[in-house]
Amino acid sequence: MKIPITKTSFLESDFVAVRQVLESGWVVQGPKVKEFEYIWCGFTGSRYSVAVTSCTTALHLSLIAAGVKQGDEVIIPSFTWIATANAVEYCGAKPVFCDIDLNTFNIDVFKAEMLITDKTKVIIPVHLFGLSADMDNIMELSRKHNLKVIEDAACGFGAFYKGNHTGNFGDFGCFSFHPRKAITTGEGGMITVNHEESEPLLRSLRDHGASISDLQRHAGMQPYLLPNFSNLGYNYRMTDIQAILGVMQMKRAIEILSKRTEVACRYDNGLKVIPFLQIPQYDIRFIHGYQSYVCLFKPEEINLNSYKKVNDARNKFMKYLLDKGISTRPGTHAVHIQNYYSGKYSISPEDYPNSLFADKCTVALPIFPSMTNEETDYVINTINNYKQ
Repeated sequence: MKIPITKTSFLESDFVAVRQVLESGWVVQGPKVKEFEYIWCGFTGSRYSVAVTSCTTALHLSLIAAGVKQGDEVIIPSFTWIATANAVEYCGAKPVFCDIDLNTFNIDVFKAEMLITDKTKVIIPVHLFGLSADMDNIMELSRKHNLKVIEDAACGFGAFYKGNHTGNFGDFGCFSFHPRKAITTGEGGMITVNHEESEPLLRSLRDHGASISDLQRHAGMQPYLLPNFSNLGYNYRMTDIQAILGVMQMKRAIEILSKRTEVACRYDNGLKVIPFLQIPQYDIRFIHGYQSYVCLFKPEEINLNSYKKVNDARNKFMKYLLDKGISTRPGTHAVHIQNYYSGKYSISPEDYPNSLFADKCTVALPIFPSMTNEETDYVINTINNYKQ
């Protein structure tokens, strides 16, 4: 049996819908992008949604809209995909790394407060693997220190905190539609925003800084008009080909999320007694979106003296699963140990120990909507039969 880490499933109706877009002749940021944005607002409960080319570009535009400039500081978790930090660098600002809670893999809010200086402008909590960050404490921190909050919800689709969908707590929410995510458009992203003044700015910035979009001009009665350009913008426009894939998948969003949760619950029940695996941890405040099912490989207590030994054992375990036809991955990486950031800011791996441990000791198991009970049980039984 061969089980991939993820599998994107498109239906025949998706192919038909894409063909209809191609036949329409409108393939760039047109009516289907508008429809996707509308559906996204309805599902997440956001007032406005602005489609872009990726979550990275969503973060970039949100930072600009938040007023981040050269010399500012932005607090981010040190265990996240590198795009979170890169977007800060694009603005000429400094990413200030904060360690994580090893139980949730999300930013440690109490450590974050100690990092705030007079240069700090924004904090970016990451809803990693589909589990919301602790947004009550983050928002309290932002109010206390007058900080903007940009939620990196790349993995946050279907993730709720106290009944509210991620992306609705801070000033901006940024989502990803990469193929590893629950809803995919190949590449693509979305910004959610609930304050009226930022929405037109984001729409302008994604479209070269134009005052009106091509779709607005097409629907207007003055074909001789060209847009005015008041902002330094970017070409971060989603295509209608991508958007229709988003529209079609959003029609079955509940089914997609339910299937992922079903697989996760089966893992929970089958793996909770495995002594060397810590399954995902959260409490009743949270609904997990399960973009990934990430465990902490923990055959012994992980500390600065033991993590290299645990890492070797984790790698051996992952190789065992691969030999059995089961694909796995590390959860994600610790950004502070990547050469660009460790070199530029003179950071040592041990400066953020929990992020280092998560980098070296996590295991993401296969999870996707079309995963069968037989496949899930095979993963569980194979892990149960592992001899350390």
